Amino acid sequence: MQTFPSTTVSIQRDTRAWQFQVWASFAAAVFLCATGLSWLPGEALDRAFMVMGYVFCLSTAFMLAKFVRDSQPAGAGGTAASRDVPMWRLVVWGSFFTAMGLTGWGLVRMEINDAYKAFLGVSWLFLISSAFTLAKTLRDRHEADLIDARLQGRRAARQEAAAAGSAE
Repeated sequence: MQTFPSTTVSIQRDTRAWQFQVWASFAAAVFLCATGLSWLPGEALDRAFMVMGYVFCLSTAFMLAKFVRDSQPAGAGGTAASRDVPMWRLVVWGSFFTAMGLTGWGLVRMEINDAYKAFLGVSWLFLISSAFTLAKTLRDRHEADLIDARLQGRRAARQEAAAAGSAE
């Protein structure tokens, strides 16, 4: 009969209040950006450019958050196990800065009221920061679920081993 030491593993999870706040913030940022862009005065081409810029910024923010998280060491004292080719780093960071730069340039050069520019700028930055927070929250939940599944698998294996040992 084989015995296993009893250890307690604590899996850190975000509270429901935090998850609600993250999702509510992201939804508010999307709503504010959509409202600002839908009522954007000026040429249709300017509106199309800004919508593309906001979508480009949003997608590259999620891409950058994933890339940075994937590049982190696996655990305390671990080393980063990046499977990415070096050129991918340039693509990820270059895309993010290109998206942010072009969208910022488009916003500055538009001939609209300064208060409107400020609204679009603040809602745009709110969108980007809430996207990073949402990406982190989702990734944390995924990692906690993986740890929980591994622990449950180990518990089941221990119980099977104990049952097989007592049957002998």
